[in-house]
Amino acid sequence: MNMSIWDPFREMEALLNTYTMPTRRQATAEERVNLETGDWAPVVDILETENDFVLKVELPGVEKDDVTVSIDNRILTIKGEKKRDEKEGKVHRTECRYGSFVRNFTLPQDVDTNKVEAACKNGILSLTLNKMEQAKPKQIEVKVH
Repeated sequence: MNMSIWDPFREMEALLNTYTMPTRRQATAEERVNLETGDWAPVVDILETENDFVLKVELPGVEKDDVTVSIDNRILTIKGEKKRDEKEGKVHRTECRYGSFVRNFTLPQDVDTNKVEAACKNGILSLTLNKMEQAKPKQIEVKVH
């Protein structure tokens, strides 16, 4: 007879994970495109500066060749796959997410889709989306007579 210790917090944690995981985003009627979904969704920070937007995507353990970034009809798509290392041995607990992922973002009209830079460092994919020249704020000096 196998005996195990009951952990009430494990059940609560599983329940909370069900409701707090990032949801798989569905296309809105306005976008009118068929967006893909994945097994999981990496978390993303979006920052805005005077000259550009910066997206920081957490992708620890994801190889560069397993990620693609594309822009189609002002929809930025980041998709790829985090593969499980099969050589690790017996698994006792898995909290990391594995499998395919997809994130889609509708770009503002002031983003120049021809000037996008991508870099990956320490498991963070950084995308820099430059604003168009006419979209940048201009300061006008007010003269007092």
